[in-house]
Amino acid sequence: MTDAITPDQVLRYLGDVDYPAGKEVLVAAAEQAGAPEAVIRSLRAIPPVEYRNRAEVARSVPGDPAAGRSASRAAEQARTRTPAGVAEHMREPREDRGDGTRHSG
Repeated sequence: MTDAITPDQVLRYLGDVDYPAGKEVLVAAAEQAGAPEAVIRSLRAIPPVEYRNRAEVARSVPGDPAAGRSASRAAEQARTRTPAGVAEHMREPREDRGDGTRHSG
């Protein structure tokens, strides 16, 4: 198994979790289920919030850039801090382009 983990791979080790559950509960459950170190690292990288369900965990797991988006798209999202799946019209406008106008997306 490589270090690039998909959310589905992580969720395989969280079958016995009762939600809502915090990050530490998720990490402990994965460890108990015998998850590989890459899965544990992925769970340790999620925000320390309470997750209401498996879908919220899946959205928070750092993903493989090759799984559904290009490396350039992943870099742009990291640069602009725009989460995947946010419609362009809902994004924060970017700063000036240099010509005094603003643009979004």
